[in-house]
Amino acid sequence: MSRCRSWSPVQRYGLAAYRRYSGSGGYPNIPLSSPLPGVPSPTFASVDGLEKSETRITTLENGLRVASQNKFGQFCTVGILVNSGSRHETKYPSGIAHFLEKLAFSVSIAFSNSPILLHVFLCRDTTMYAISAEVKGLDTVVSLLSDAVLQPRLLDEEIEMTQMAVRFELEDLNMRPDPEPLLTEMIHAAAYRGNTVGLPRFCPGDNVDKIDQAVLHGYLRSYYCPQRMVLAGVGIEHEQLVKCARRYLLNTRPVWGEATPTDVDLSVAQYTGGIVKMEKDMSDVSLGPTPIPELAHIMIGLESCSFLEDDFIPFAVLNMMMGGGGSFSAGGPGKGMFTRLYLNVLNRHHWMYNATAYHHSYEDSGLLCIHASADPRQLREMVEIITREFIQMAGTPGEMELERAKTQLKSMLMMNLESRPVVFEDVGRQVLSTGKRKLPHELCALISESGSPEHIASPLRCCAASRRWRHWETSRSCPPSNTSRLPCPARMGACRAPTACSGRPRGPPLPRTPTTIYVHKP
Repeated sequence: MSRCRSWSPVQRYGLAAYRRYSGSGGYPNIPLSSPLPGVPSPTFASVDGLEKSETRITTLENGLRVASQNKFGQFCTVGILVNSGSRHETKYPSGIAHFLEKLAFSVSIAFSNSPILLHVFLCRDTTMYAISAEVKGLDTVVSLLSDAVLQPRLLDEEIEMTQMAVRFELEDLNMRPDPEPLLTEMIHAAAYRGNTVGLPRFCPGDNVDKIDQAVLHGYLRSYYCPQRMVLAGVGIEHEQLVKCARRYLLNTRPVWGEATPTDVDLSVAQYTGGIVKMEKDMSDVSLGPTPIPELAHIMIGLESCSFLEDDFIPFAVLNMMMGGGGSFSAGGPGKGMFTRLYLNVLNRHHWMYNATAYHHSYEDSGLLCIHASADPRQLREMVEIITREFIQMAGTPGEMELERAKTQLKSMLMMNLESRPVVFEDVGRQVLSTGKRKLPHELCALISESGSPEHIASPLRCCAASRRWRHWETSRSCPPSNTSRLPCPARMGACRAPTACSGRPRGPPLPRTPTTIYVHKP
């Protein structure tokens, strides 16, 4: 024991443990900003030439656009985005896009021990086919995408299996405790009654047996053409992606034959407004011994703007400012605690289960919505509270509140773009809609420069001011469906015809604000 006491600290703890760079021993009085003596200087990578985050775009001879974003890593995400969705089913039975989503990648193809991940995503105006795989398998990935998009087999047994899958999904949708998908479907049906983005996203039950191979080929012939497609990739070299695109997508003959699209729907979204109500008996649906609470869900919305307009960024900031969440958690400890719906609604009314703001934006219109949930006996008071929040949106926000919303929006943007599939979707959607891509630092600059508090509130005041155009609708019918950009009164929702191409006078007046009411009844 006495021998151990005579050891020096170096002998007792070892040289590595004893060396203290910031203490009194080892290297005393050396600030943290100065290099340590005897330690080699670090060598950092340098960026030469063009910016490495630049998105490169090439248009092939057949009109197909190829866009790539280089990103360091062993894996890549490559896919095809098509300007096609449920809003383009005006001349076809509703549900074709839903069928195509289920039929995608239905044929199994062998791969040479390369791990892949298939993605199929459908929204109201875009269909996305994507694959995540190793970079060395890019040739195989583009070949698979070409087969899935341009040469689907659509066999009778595949269509029959898809019909069963669609019926099961519709049954599951009506029994799901989470009402958000159904509420989103209902708010679009109320806001754009019978036209464009108001058409059903899911296949109606009556149309399941009406969709066959001939109907699918007719739809694909009209919308699945190279001019309406973008091949996007993240994590690969642009020249390599263009080479694969020329090999598999330039001269490939589609299974439905070569034909010039003639039945393309160019209808512009016509905001109608309306109310959709649904009462459901959830007494026989439960996730466990505890029954689902009896709740009334409402979603109230106003027409906003398209993502091509200058007001898109202010509306995004406004949506972030409203925020919200559930009564138990607003997205995590401290997240969303200073948003208006959390401070003014969830904090003050203990009986509110949920209050969340959403913003849906398309190429010709948009919706700013608030979803709220409470006991059915509190339905009237809940509607009054949410309506009051809409009215207060038109007021001028505080400087601190506005800066906090801008910072949260930029933080959410940068956090989401850390994911490779999200970057792929961002590249594909921007190139498909605008032909170019705004980089993250450009979007952050637009958010910072989105204006003063008065400028943030002005878009909503403009929507409310569209009521003064009601005299315009009494003497005019609906504009033609091929109008590329409508006059201001029609864009603000003054035209209330049931469809964009009917040309008939409007029907009975409908409420200006789309409202969805959905009640759980145990």
